[in-house]
Amino acid sequence: MTATFFWSDVTTDMAPPSDLIIPISARQSAKNAVSQFTVPQQNATNTISFPRNVRRAVFSVSANGQALEEFWWSNVLQSDIWTFNKTAGQLTGWSPFREVQVLIDGQLAGVQWPFPVIFTGGVSPGLHRPVVSVEAFDLKEKEIDITAFLPLLCDGKNHTFTIRIAGLNAGTAANPTAVSLTERVDENWYVTGKIFVWLDSNASSVTTGDVPTLQLSPPTILVAHSIGKSSNGTNETLAYDTNVQRGIRITGRVVTSSGTISPSWSQTLSYTNKGLVTGFGYNALNDLTISGVDSASSSGGQGSFRIAYRYPLFANSTYSVTPQGNLSIWAHVRQGKHFESSGATVYPDGLEAFGGNKRYIGSALTTQKEGVAAFYQSGDGMNATGWGTAAQTFRFGGVSRGGVLGDAPDVELYFRNVSAANGSVLYDFKRTAGRGANESKGNGMADLRGANGFGGVEEKSGNGGAMRVFMGRNDYKRS
Repeated sequence: MTATFFWSDVTTDMAPPSDLIIPISARQSAKNAVSQFTVPQQNATNTISFPRNVRRAVFSVSANGQALEEFWWSNVLQSDIWTFNKTAGQLTGWSPFREVQVLIDGQLAGVQWPFPVIFTGGVSPGLHRPVVSVEAFDLKEKEIDITAFLPLLCDGKNHTFTIRIAGLNAGTAANPTAVSLTERVDENWYVTGKIFVWLDSNASSVTTGDVPTLQLSPPTILVAHSIGKSSNGTNETLAYDTNVQRGIRITGRVVTSSGTISPSWSQTLSYTNKGLVTGFGYNALNDLTISGVDSASSSGGQGSFRIAYRYPLFANSTYSVTPQGNLSIWAHVRQGKHFESSGATVYPDGLEAFGGNKRYIGSALTTQKEGVAAFYQSGDGMNATGWGTAAQTFRFGGVSRGGVLGDAPDVELYFRNVSAANGSVLYDFKRTAGRGANESKGNGMADLRGANGFGGVEEKSGNGGAMRVFMGRNDYKRS
């Protein structure tokens, strides 16, 4: 990979680029090693001596689940991990909920409820060829404004910055509703952070102010579960619901050589996940939605922004393994992303190519991908085959000064509709700034539902086990 950097005085978006970027990482580049933290094995903490003349700071966090945590959104409550011990074996736990926490000197400064990324090959290979899942090739980072903490950070002393991953500990089988956040999860998560820093124009000034006011009520957590048994008393099904709500608000007073500002950071988040495991633990289904609004305001400053998002995901798959080890997987996945941003965000919002904030006050992106696939592999791993269909729509646009933020922008700037089957694109239509760029032959979404003999596939009860068996984590046992 080659990176080319430019030095420019051009103002991007609604704010100039930061003056300094401080990494929060394992810092292993001098050893020619990767610098991400691996959590929970490592303590993802750096000790930083902050510049003393800072006027704005934003923490950017990257967190991605791997191995047992790759399909975290399909995990079960901790009280249910042994439900199918006699058939499918232990299930992965700590609930299907994850919270990425950013702490300053041990104090919570903001959170990220991660996007449920499905990496290429995940669930079933045919789902990704050639249209990969949302964000699989473009992992986004979360922005958390920490300007309210500057009076503490600019005191000339060392301060710790920590990234932590939390799940839910749903008590025991006898008391599954005794739910609380955990301070660790299974292995593992790759996490890093960056602190974007804007400096005061007076290099000798020292930022002062008040200790921030923190309104950090514990999240509201509701879980429910039920187990269905077969005629001989063996656990056959597990239904579980997980609902989490959280609100965060942090306010402060910051004094720089340019004057006094009153920064605030607020988050309102909602999570729902209906899970169903059937087939004596071999199949599972999850229907979840993650949504939230993050807002940074700066009375007297220039660091205000708003980001709203909703991540729906429906994943239904089923698999079977014969006594000879032959593996069969069937999967149906529907994944979406709705993302709105306005104001002085750290990262580009996509509007730059269309005139940026001269014409718009914000941007809105909405996309949905749906696919059905099957995969077959021989017990010796020497032969494999399968098929898959997928269709995705993508719409990006601007919100004019007379418009209202919503899932659909009031000015469309880019649109694309693609469908594919068995590795080949069947239909591809693009429209830029209201003008059709190209259109290939095909009938779009109809190809997913009716063409190539895949229409009318019977909906089946799905599986979290299929994901792990195919990805090489077959720790399940058969009776």
